[in-house]
Amino acid sequence: MTRIHVDDTGIHLQFPGWERLMAGRSTFTAPHEAVLAATAEPGWTREVLGLRSGLAVSGYLKLGTFRHPSGTRRLVAMRRGLPLLRVALDRSASGFDEVLVSTPDAAALARTIEAGARRTV
Repeated sequence: MTRIHVDDTGIHLQFPGWERLMAGRSTFTAPHEAVLAATAEPGWTREVLGLRSGLAVSGYLKLGTFRHPSGTRRLVAMRRGLPLLRVALDRSASGFDEVLVSTPDAAALARTIEAGARRTV
């Protein structure tokens, strides 16, 4: 399962084992300066994510890079049954518009990320 860690330097994702193949990377870091907003959602999003490079098991797992027809670029590691952390990013600073990660700690992480982003403004 994708691991997420937040510290003074930013948001860090680690894709273990086979997940790194689907995500196209083993790690991802976004500095706090790149964060526009962070929210927690109760679970899986039903919105259309767009074309993917990675893996999608309908209704269970989405993992990889998704590009919406509008141009929105997302790094996604979602699993059904877990809360969802949604982090809006400045693409010029991070390479993505959003990161969507399923984690039991989504609400606490969203608060921590928001607090870190406000400190850097």
